[in-house]
Amino acid sequence: MPTDAPSAKRIARFIEPFRVAPGSHVTLAEDFDPAFKAGVEKKKDGAELLTEGIELLADYQARLAAQDTIGVVVVLQALDAAGKDGTIRHVMSGVNPQGVRVESFKVPSATDLNHDFLRRYQEHLPSRGEIGIFNRSHYEEVLVVRVHQENLVRQKLPLATREDHVWKHRYEAINNWEHYLVENGFRVVKLFLNLSKEEQRVRFLRRIDLPEHNWKFSAHDVQERRSWDDYQEAFSQMLSHTSTEWAPWHVIPADRKWFARIAAAAVIANALIEVDPQYPTLDDHALRDLQATKFEIEAEAPDGAAPDPFEPTLSEWKV
Repeated sequence: MPTDAPSAKRIARFIEPFRVAPGSHVTLAEDFDPAFKAGVEKKKDGAELLTEGIELLADYQARLAAQDTIGVVVVLQALDAAGKDGTIRHVMSGVNPQGVRVESFKVPSATDLNHDFLRRYQEHLPSRGEIGIFNRSHYEEVLVVRVHQENLVRQKLPLATREDHVWKHRYEAINNWEHYLVENGFRVVKLFLNLSKEEQRVRFLRRIDLPEHNWKFSAHDVQERRSWDDYQEAFSQMLSHTSTEWAPWHVIPADRKWFARIAAAAVIANALIEVDPQYPTLDDHALRDLQATKFEIEAEAPDGAAPDPFEPTLSEWKV
């Protein structure tokens, strides 16, 4: 389903309110509304948009895999209950699973802690032709670690490194790493699912009250909720310092799951439209070989069968 210019422009306009302008100073609670719906008022109105976005992603992902020169890294960050897993499941429902890798980063292991903070993320990057999704990512190192700074001790950083502008240096390291990835043919797409405190409260209660959702609930999530203000500040600083021209952040309103999925699909689709992967074309020598093979296979057709059922007949050409 190739995208015409008007469709591409419509998608670009739709996602513009979500984009964090590089160099801007973000105060999350003031600058981005978790309940924003961009004029799409009802879930049923959004269903068609999501279907269109999924079809678009499927088409471009097939091209991306065939071209095999560009990789896409989707960074997905959010607070608990913002809908990361559901977003991945719905948005990527139409693509070839062989071309998508999802990496979920948990608490770093003892081995991870013996290395620099970016190493384990580098090791899980997608290959060229793939879409890799980081469900949580290297940004945990300036979010969870910033809110719970005792983790810096666990990371065995030298004392001087821990105390001398550690967050400034980490932002710079992340920006430089992402710039390096982009220069080497890997598009970095960054999504932050922005959930309100009240909606998180409601979703936690749903997990507690509905038996089939009990497994999703963790007491640790409530402990983290107590640091809500600290996380809002950490997110604001992250967005301010790491939204760059080569890898801008998009803040996705997440109070309505259905809208968050539409918005996430649109941002990823827009990135692929800009990459514009193409199916490889054969040179003249390869085309001659292909034609010779075609003649050989056509000659094997049994009596009464069309030599090539995919080739239009003369009557079809006249229509």
